[in-house]
Amino acid sequence: MIVKYIIAISVSLLIAGCHVSSNTEHEQHQSKAQLILGDPQKCGKYSGLPHHWGKDKHAGMVWIPEGSFELGSNIAYPDELNFGEKKRKISGFWIDQTEVTVAQFASFVNATHYITDAEKQRQAAVFSPDPKHPQQWWQLKSGFTWKTPYGEHGAPPNPAEPVRYVTKNDAEHYALWLKRDLPSEEQWEYAAKAKSTYDTPLHHEPQNQQHQPIANYWQGNFPFQNLQQDQFEGVAPVGCFPANAFQLYDMIGNVWEWTTSPYTGAHDQHMGDYSHLRQQQIHAQNYVIKGGSFLCANNYCARFRTSSRHPQELDLATTHVGFRTILKP
Repeated sequence: MIVKYIIAISVSLLIAGCHVSSNTEHEQHQSKAQLILGDPQKCGKYSGLPHHWGKDKHAGMVWIPEGSFELGSNIAYPDELNFGEKKRKISGFWIDQTEVTVAQFASFVNATHYITDAEKQRQAAVFSPDPKHPQQWWQLKSGFTWKTPYGEHGAPPNPAEPVRYVTKNDAEHYALWLKRDLPSEEQWEYAAKAKSTYDTPLHHEPQNQQHQPIANYWQGNFPFQNLQQDQFEGVAPVGCFPANAFQLYDMIGNVWEWTTSPYTGAHDQHMGDYSHLRQQQIHAQNYVIKGGSFLCANNYCARFRTSSRHPQELDLATTHVGFRTILKP
């Protein structure tokens, strides 16, 4: 029944749609989606489908102009250190304004009948803290998939939530359907930093001048004290907090996001003339995920920063990992 309900919702959403402007339209007028996104009180009303979804190849995307930036950070976690060139030049590209939503992923599944890895494996890593074992908050469970992220008997997801319980493989199949790609770590971080040169210190929570959260992350003592000062107990619909200077939402917090970059430790630590041979001979099982999630807390995972990164098993679906896509011109 839940599957039929989700499919029915996604079909109606394809018709309803909400407007996320393209680059040209953004210069002409404010879209309906922009009036909803960026506001914690209204973001839940977003349908999860951008305006012209299925008709415009740039639907829900914004243009990121070419430029350069400093990769990583020297005042945070060791694996963010940059041992290579300080300045990285990035060519322009299109990127999803929000994380890919449940509604968007549902339209992909309806069109292709795609079955995700979590559905095939019948297991996923689920955040499920046990007071008796405070260090064991992850459990391998069945029944948790992109369409049942709260379990087989849980409530259906909000169509505007970021899709979760998707592996790198699942994300790549979705991107291929739209003739897009996943971003590299450099592309993702360039878009997230949005030409800002400020290097956020470790344990510096994303808050405004009134000390209110401006991203969905964990406030309180992880994993049992959740103060919900950001108004969300868990994942939030996309676009509930202010956009960055490139008009991108949730580049910090909500869900981690897949990239195409293998995780090999600190930036460029293993680079050399033989690096291409290593990549051919050694299959990387871990890939870089970016941005932190609603489970990042100051006392555990202070990775709610634009430079943050973490390794993720490419074939493991989890509670707090999603993605967004890019389109190269």
